[in-house]
Amino acid sequence: MMPDQNAGPWPDLAGRKTEFGHVLPVRVYYEDTDFSGIVYHASFLRFIERGRSDYIRMLGIHHHELDEGSEDERVAFAVRHMEIDYLKPARIDDLLEVETRVSAIKGARMILDQRVMCAGETLFTAMVTVVVISRDGRPRRMPAQLKAAFEADQS
Repeated sequence: MMPDQNAGPWPDLAGRKTEFGHVLPVRVYYEDTDFSGIVYHASFLRFIERGRSDYIRMLGIHHHELDEGSEDERVAFAVRHMEIDYLKPARIDDLLEVETRVSAIKGARMILDQRVMCAGETLFTAMVTVVVISRDGRPRRMPAQLKAAFEADQS
């Protein structure tokens, strides 16, 4: 049986849908930690970036298509603001779950609620505001197809 070409050989590589929204498994590697084996604070930002990227990929929205102008203009997402809270440490070899869901969509911006979990415990939370921008960095209203994909996922 041939695997689904969109899913790739590893169907969960981009995560999966859950009651929270989207969840992406992430293993903590040596490169993610400081000298003590505890996850370095900036690594959490990379983990949640992967979660956001794979979440929108799962909705059928691809960064390269946005950059090619599939929405009538070449656009991209950019992080505008973050509120983050480090609650507990993660350690080398931990298996984490990065959870992502849309909290609100308003004009050119979208607010995402993200958290990093380990064995059912919340280690890190973030409220991330991303904006749609043109190639020259100017804000753009969320294209209708993108907004519809996010809203359909919320229902």
